[in-house]
Order: sequence, then structure tokens, then C-alpha cells
Amino acid sequence: MNGETEKDFKARQEALKSEINKMDRDSLHSLPEREKFFQDVYNNAEGDAAAVPWADLAAKEKLANWLEENPDHEGRAIDVGCGLGDNAEALSEAWYETIGFDFSPKAISWAKERFPESDVTYRQMDLFDLPQEWLGQFDLVHECYTLQSIPPETLEKSIPAVASLVAPNGILLVYTRIRDDGAEIEGPPWPLEERKVISFADHDLELVSREDFILERPDRKIPHSFIVWRRPS
Repeated sequence: MNGETEKDFKARQEALKSEINKMDRDSLHSLPEREKFFQDVYNNAEGDAAAVPWADLAAKEKLANWLEENPDHEGRAIDVGCGLGDNAEALSEAWYETIGFDFSPKAISWAKERFPESDVTYRQMDLFDLPQEWLGQFDLVHECYTLQSIPPETLEKSIPAVASLVAPNGILLVYTRIRDDGAEIEGPPWPLEERKVISFADHDLELVSREDFILERPDRKIPHSFIVWRRPS
């Protein structure tokens, strides 16, 4: 943040967010439009992370805590929709051989610039066109906010795609906003309905643990869930 305090960074980010929301307000929110939106946000930011609304410049606390509490896990890890790279770097620092991928080429190049000495392999990749050699190959898969950021009708493809990365005896971590089944929501983002939250069980994954929690914002309270799944060996 170049000497900027976290408080000042967050204040600038919140101020810039209103302009970004205008850019997205009139969209029909088809998948191609969402993809263009993400590309535009990264490109228009011109290197200022405050202009990327979802950039925390730190690993998610739930991920960091899980890694600290599970030091015996090891192997290959992948961060889905890695953005500017903070969660991928946390996986790597926990001694995982890590890949971070994102649809946006700009996000990938930015992550590489931020972490020039990183052991993470950063790749531009489409969740809906994953390399065959990735399927079933990762001991730890981390998905944070990607599923909720694309239109709900894509969940029939995106949830199986994420699940397909998990190796036998591998772990999947899912961090997402949640809502009751049938609850109306004006996205983006589109919090996952409960039936979708638990639908990973339909893809040969077993529930290990689930923590539901509330993130409080000045104007609202946002239900979230952090869920740990495992694929049997």
C-alpha cells in the first residue's frame, strides 16, 4: 500500500467502489458481461489496488487460520480465481506447491508483479475450460468468492468444475456469502442458496466442517459460510 494505512486504503477503496458499481449497474449480467466487467476493473485500476473492490492485500483470515490449525497437510494446492495473489501466497507459505489461476490476464500479471520472488505458479485460465492434467490432482483447493461473482445459472457448471480439481483424500475450502433457498437477491454478487452450498456433496465430497458467520458492514450484515470438504481416498 506504499505507506498508506489499511484504514486509509479501505476508505479509498470504498469511495472508488461507487464508481465501479455505476459501471456494472445497467448490465444484464450474462457470463460474457461479467467476464468483461472483471477485465475492465483490473485494466482501469492502472495498478491501484484500491480500485479493485475485492482486493484485501492480505489472505482471508479464515484461510490463514485453517492453514495454521492444519499444519500437517501438504502436497499440491490451487487457488481458484486468485486475483492479486494473496490467498495463493498464503497457500505457498504453508509449504504447498501452489497454482493460482484467474480468468483475467491483467490480474495474473499484477500478481506476478506483486510477488516477483514467489514460488506460486500463476496462470491465466478459464474455470469452464480447465486443463485435463489438473483434474483430480490437488490436495487442497481454495475457492473464495468466485462462485458468487458469476451469474447463478452458471453454478450448474462452476460447482462441478471446482469439485473436479480435488484429489482423492484432498480438501476443498469454500468461502462464500450465503442465503436461504428462494430468497430474492439483486446481484452481483449472488450469495449461494443453501441447496447450492451443500451441493458439493453431489460430487463425491464429504462435509468435514462448516462455520456460518456474519460480516458486519456499516449499512448491513452479510451472512457467510466457510466450509471444509474432503474427497474420500
